[in-house]
Amino acid sequence: MLQRVNPSESNNSMVPVGKASYPLPFKQALEYCAPVREAWNIVHIGMLLPKAHQIYVCADNCMRGVTMTAAEMGEADRFHCVIINERDMLYTNLDEITIEGVTDVLNKLDELPPAVLLFTVCVHHFLSSDIEHIYRELESRFPGINFIRCWMDPVMQKNHLFPDVVERNAMLDKVPLRDVNPKQVNVFGADIHLDKDSELEKMIENAGCKVHEFPRFKTYEDYLQIGEGRINITTYPAFKYGADNYSERTGRTNLYMPPSFNFEEIDEQLKTLSDALGVKMPDVDELKVKCDERLSELKKELGDTTVFLDYMAHTRPLGLARMLLNYGINVKRVYLDAVMAEEENDFKFLKDNYPHLELCATVRPVMRVAERKSDEKVLAIGPKAAFFANTEFFVDQIECGGLWGYTGIIKLCDKISDAFNNSKDVKKAVSIKGSGNRCVPFE
Repeated sequence: MLQRVNPSESNNSMVPVGKASYPLPFKQALEYCAPVREAWNIVHIGMLLPKAHQIYVCADNCMRGVTMTAAEMGEADRFHCVIINERDMLYTNLDEITIEGVTDVLNKLDELPPAVLLFTVCVHHFLSSDIEHIYRELESRFPGINFIRCWMDPVMQKNHLFPDVVERNAMLDKVPLRDVNPKQVNVFGADIHLDKDSELEKMIENAGCKVHEFPRFKTYEDYLQIGEGRINITTYPAFKYGADNYSERTGRTNLYMPPSFNFEEIDEQLKTLSDALGVKMPDVDELKVKCDERLSELKKELGDTTVFLDYMAHTRPLGLARMLLNYGINVKRVYLDAVMAEEENDFKFLKDNYPHLELCATVRPVMRVAERKSDEKVLAIGPKAAFFANTEFFVDQIECGGLWGYTGIIKLCDKISDAFNNSKDVKKAVSIKGSGNRCVPFE
């Protein structure tokens, strides 16, 4: 589960790690949303479930973003809205409006979908809607539909789970348990499929199994087959909450194995997986040597070039900064708004050994105008770092890019090298919503 932080009253948007406390001292107040659209939102994630429809019950002003996402993806036929207005909230029953609105949508479809991701919203909280009654009634009217309980409630983000974490949990919560398929391993990872060259995938293949993950699903049956998984592996922090609940419900093993830059941690993960699969631990000594050589080569190539990186590129931004700094690469700034508990040791190491490294918030309003001009060449790792640095030399990657393990480190070095030598249009890149998704921009 993602860690929540309790910032102090500091108004700083930038702080040297040597003077920072844990957790970070960024004040929670009015927030700025940088125009960087590459992260996946709840619509993108829901579209990973084949044949499923999404229905949002909300006021029209909040519906614009999700509606545009569905249209941009070319998936408008799988997206529906039930619009509620002020009169509905003041003089009628929101529970009944939700039930009848969803019923009307489904009755107008040529064919009923196998699943519906139903998104109730903040006003359902405010008006104390009986959510269980809503779902019971809909399930009785449409017994053949799997209703997946989702929320679009950004007002709850400061004291509850993020909407995408709730959605991932809901998608797993409705998977029926089946007999174990000894040749299937579920990977609950990012929205971008796992790199097929990674040690993780190779180990699973060597055990005579196949990787089963959302980005590879082509049919609704693929989704249901999650219930046949021999073991579950979670590689993406936003999936951990749901994967833990699913594994507790089904009694199947869940291994949390996020991408790491710590060689000892990678070895421990591979050992844990080898024990779970009942296969021999792979010999990774050669890969370690290649990692070391590639990082040393990267340092020679970059020289003293300034490097910025952000949390969108990788879920372990401080671990990435630590590794690059240890190889002499000139990382000056990390853009992030919180530090996950699993990076606390990296935070303390950087505080003690690289105290001048700058930690910058991305949501502070001052970021709209600050740090946008520079005469020096800046290499950015991640779209937000590229935007704030206003640099054309950047690694355009989100959610770890599917990379994992030693192979992932080597491939990331290759991406950094390519970014250093080849420019990109940062404005064009960051304007695309849901990087790596099937996206149809408006003309």
